[in-house]
Amino acid sequence: MQLSQKQVLALKRKKGEKNLTIDRLASEIGVSRFTISRIITNSKQNLTRTTVKKVNDWLIDEYTTIH
Repeated sequence: MQLSQKQVLALKRKKGEKNLTIDRLASEIGVSRFTISRIITNSKQNLTRTTVKKVNDWLIDEYTTIH
């Protein structure tokens, strides 16, 4: 599975807005830093359904929670 370009863009935006490192972002989402690096650099994604769900859940939480 792959994330859409819009999902990747949202992930990059939130990473920048929160000033997160790759390690911290991976930790917040619950995936490896290698996986986050692959997603952000737009290399071939071949992600599991679980990883896609974790990223989507994190993005939804970030965009719907007032901090």
